[in-house]
Amino acid sequence: MSLLGFVLKSMYPEEGTRSLLGVFEEDAAAISKYSQQLFQAMHRIYDAQNELSAATHLTSKLLKGYEKQRFPLCCDDEVMSSTLQQFAKVIDELSSCHAVLSTQLADAMMFPITQFKERDLKEILTLKEVFQIASDDHDMAINRYSRLSKRRDNEKVKGEVMQDVYTSRKKQHQTMMHYFTALNTLQYKKKMSLLEPLLGYMQAQISFFKLGSENLTQQWEDFLTDIGTSVQNVRREMAGEVDVMQQTIQDMEQANDLLYMPDPDPSLVPVNRNLTRKAGYLNTRNKTGLVSSSWERQYFFTQGGNLMSQARGDVAGGLVMDIDNCSVMAVDCEDRRFCFQITSFDGKKVAILQAESRKDCEEWIATINNISKRIYLSENPEEIAARVNQSALEAVTPSPSFQQRHESLRPRRPPAARASSVSSAGSETASPALSVLSLDALVAPNTPIQFDIISPVSEEDAGRAKAAGLGRRTNPFGESGGTPAEESSILHQLFFARFLGCMEVQNADSSDVIYETMRQILAARAIHNIFRMTESHLLVTCECLKLIDPQTQVTRLRFPLSSVVLCAAHQENKRLFGFVLQTAEGMVDGRPIIVCYIFESNNDGEKICDSVGLAKQIAFHSEMDRKATEKKKEQDRAKEKQQEELSKQKQIEKDLEEQSRLIAAFSRPTPLAAGTDGQFLVLSNSQSEDSDAGVEGREKGESEA
Repeated sequence: MSLLGFVLKSMYPEEGTRSLLGVFEEDAAAISKYSQQLFQAMHRIYDAQNELSAATHLTSKLLKGYEKQRFPLCCDDEVMSSTLQQFAKVIDELSSCHAVLSTQLADAMMFPITQFKERDLKEILTLKEVFQIASDDHDMAINRYSRLSKRRDNEKVKGEVMQDVYTSRKKQHQTMMHYFTALNTLQYKKKMSLLEPLLGYMQAQISFFKLGSENLTQQWEDFLTDIGTSVQNVRREMAGEVDVMQQTIQDMEQANDLLYMPDPDPSLVPVNRNLTRKAGYLNTRNKTGLVSSSWERQYFFTQGGNLMSQARGDVAGGLVMDIDNCSVMAVDCEDRRFCFQITSFDGKKVAILQAESRKDCEEWIATINNISKRIYLSENPEEIAARVNQSALEAVTPSPSFQQRHESLRPRRPPAARASSVSSAGSETASPALSVLSLDALVAPNTPIQFDIISPVSEEDAGRAKAAGLGRRTNPFGESGGTPAEESSILHQLFFARFLGCMEVQNADSSDVIYETMRQILAARAIHNIFRMTESHLLVTCECLKLIDPQTQVTRLRFPLSSVVLCAAHQENKRLFGFVLQTAEGMVDGRPIIVCYIFESNNDGEKICDSVGLAKQIAFHSEMDRKATEKKKEQDRAKEKQQEELSKQKQIEKDLEEQSRLIAAFSRPTPLAAGTDGQFLVLSNSQSEDSDAGVEGREKGESEA
């Protein structure tokens, strides 16, 4: 396996290359250890051979001096002396042979293994140190480049830092290729360092035995000859491989000159938005305190639906987060450029990462967004990603006004694809592969996303406000006009809010509807690089919610509080909040139209939601008090009406009683005044008046009674 060939496609070593480099370095360390042991063993053979030669020579010398020895108990023995002299002669010849063998072992066995140990292995260690120094210089240059300020008054410093990055990266690349070449060459030299000493040892032994005996066979000599031929072939193959790698180094230095720049020109290196796998170095933000944070450079890569990271020196990568159904968007950090934020599906985990260039940042956002849609589970992920991105680009186009959006929500509208959906009318044939990409039942299908907040009503209100004259007093809450009930509302709270988008949803049963809408809108904004947001004043009263233009003080939108059925803030990013509005514009498929609006606030979103909840409670209690008051008034009116009926009934009874008395009085016969003789008595005027007065007095007394 060629380490240099593995890294041909990359500009500088990735973590996969570093892992393979670790294997080669481990192999080089094992070779060094084994070579050291082999050197010690062969050195022992060489020392033993020298010792054997010296010992043999000493033995021969001692045998020759045997005849000069005088033993007290020993008599002269000519045979013994002659025998020992013969032995001395033979041993002396063997001593000469051992001396020749020692010289041959030094030249043929010790010299190759010593040269491999002192030259080749030390060269590997030297190149390793140089490569480490170059890597450290490159990391320092990258850190300086990453800490560059976004201000434009340091162009000279920026140029120096970019030149430093260019120089250190090029130096690291060159050192890396030479170091990798040496590691590859070591695989060949390892064979030679093992075979050549053994070959020299055996040839020396053969020469040694040939000096003392002719018993060696031709077959053994042929085997040794074959070994020598094999060594020569390996040497020639090594020379050819070295030539090829040297040529490759020259070609790569010429071809990769553009990629040495940390932020290449996007026109020369286009952005690929159809990736479903990506790997590279990113800076990750770690919180070190309540307001302080630090950045750490790590190697990140995607594996299926997971985002992994691997620190330098680690054997394998670790899980950062599950990016299935996550949301990703570019963010503007105060101290870094090219940053983006990844939020998990449940909103419990957020990661802020910094890419090296704008191209790299956009590719990471597009890749994570494609993985979030589970495109990687299909058979042709890149083709489906290209189709989905094209469909999303054609389907999600912000409409100029809410009027067009409401028209698009009518039942007669043509089918349209959603921004965050990967299913479209043009990709029905790929439904088996895209079935895992459909949204949950929380969001209505075929629903466009509205990114703006422009309404034709706002222009009319602005015209009327101008026509009303400049002398009209504006209340402190930014209202250009309102009903008396709204002006006398108990609760008036004003917040700053930026409109992110809205879309139709299926139901408003739980806060998951708002969380899913947040994810869809943030994903759509990330896909199309929509960063502009309309800022408004959000006024919360007991009657309604109003979005007011901060400049013209014109009410852009008004939502009756009774139509707000749900309000919730994001669990992790507290600045995001939304509410679900049940519109009163009719029914679609037998159900009311429910729209979810998403905002970003400078304040805590939970405070806004609490304010809306407080307004609904106040409105509820006010409504209950109003109903109680009306009920009491109704009861009082009913009681008064009942009293009037009783009075009328009593008056009727009195009238009937009086009428009955009058009838009874007129029905009685009148006594006649007559004389004793039976003749009528004529009364005088005074008497008749008195009698009439007596009758009226009686009637008045009866009526009073």
